[in-house]
Amino acid sequence: MKTVKRVLLSSILALSLCTVGFAQNTVKIGFNYPKTGPYSFEGIAQLNGAKMATEEINTAGGIMGKKIELVIRDSESKPEVSAKNVEELIDRENCQMIFGGSSSAVAIAGGKAAKSRGRIYFGTLTYSNETTCEEGHKYMFRECYNAWMGAKVLSDYLRAHHSGAKYFYIVADYTWGWTTEESIRTFSLTLDRKRHKRTLTPFPGATDEDFKAALSKAADAKPDVIVLILFGKDMSGALTLATEMGMKKNISFVVPNLTLSMAAAAGPKVMEGVVGALPWCWNVPYNYDFKKGKEFVEKYAAAYNCYPTTSSASAYTILYEYKSAVERAKSFETKAVIAALEEHEFTLLKDRQQWRKFDHQCIQTVYAVKCRPESEVIKDKFKQNYFEITSKMPGEEAAPDYERWLEERKKAGKPNELEW
Repeated sequence: MKTVKRVLLSSILALSLCTVGFAQNTVKIGFNYPKTGPYSFEGIAQLNGAKMATEEINTAGGIMGKKIELVIRDSESKPEVSAKNVEELIDRENCQMIFGGSSSAVAIAGGKAAKSRGRIYFGTLTYSNETTCEEGHKYMFRECYNAWMGAKVLSDYLRAHHSGAKYFYIVADYTWGWTTEESIRTFSLTLDRKRHKRTLTPFPGATDEDFKAALSKAADAKPDVIVLILFGKDMSGALTLATEMGMKKNISFVVPNLTLSMAAAAGPKVMEGVVGALPWCWNVPYNYDFKKGKEFVEKYAAAYNCYPTTSSASAYTILYEYKSAVERAKSFETKAVIAALEEHEFTLLKDRQQWRKFDHQCIQTVYAVKCRPESEVIKDKFKQNYFEITSKMPGEEAAPDYERWLEERKKAGKPNELEW
């Protein structure tokens, strides 16, 4: 009996030592993404990009000798779920960093939860200006562009093709929708709300009936242009309804923030002629000869039988940038990593990017695109060659400057610097 007990104790001790050894050789990173909900297509793309980066980094030796253990939670595109996930990822799982999106409300809520626990939160797709302005803090970094940048790169196209046109705005009723509308109105010179009307749609939880009602209001206003400030399944569903209602025959559609997942969900017939903006798409590395970007696209396509989206690229980039910052800081300590990130310049899947110090916005080239005719899209091997890049703009020109950032912070009663 004593012998059996000794064997059991030895086994338990050995298992404990193995567990401790595994923990010492890994770093947990939390991934807070929309597995379900209206932005789930973007969630899948993010997960694929995150997994690819994790596998590559671990194969190359990890981060300072520690392999990444990705701890995954479903945000459901709900802010309260996002915050709860982040709390658990830090309190129970001891994750050193959290990242994810796609809703700005989700990213802002997750970022606040991370801040309260002294950990970094990287936003993947979070386009609201507020994310790194009114709601910005030292622990929040945004990899994608903001609504202002997207609107500014679109402005040349809108003024050239729709000068003097009558607009109608269909807007998701939350922070991303509001700030995107404000930005597009500013640059398209459509601030007159009596002439250029709008209607709001619920978020989350909008139904086809909500979108039909919004589109009917738009049709009654007889606009030349409809700005569809919806995202994910909401955008693809509403644009499909607009096509079925015959609205695309005499009205131009603008979708300020486009992604490949959204276009693919709607299909080439529905997307034909739609204009939008994005910080990255799979065509970018080929149009401008970015070697690492092309390698990423080809490896992703081979693994998932489709092209990567903005979401995929953002998640992939964030993990590599976190690794780089930890190694420059020679520490996983949060404040040291933040210091290593601020003002750091890098190139990965496109041209130069930089983490701006005063707001933690990633400054980068942005692109205006127009969706190709259906006949061109379907010639592609994956039937996903949706975007023709019509123009690009350097990040420094597209991004709101310090003076505007400071003005918006003052209006919101926030300090002149990001708070710890």
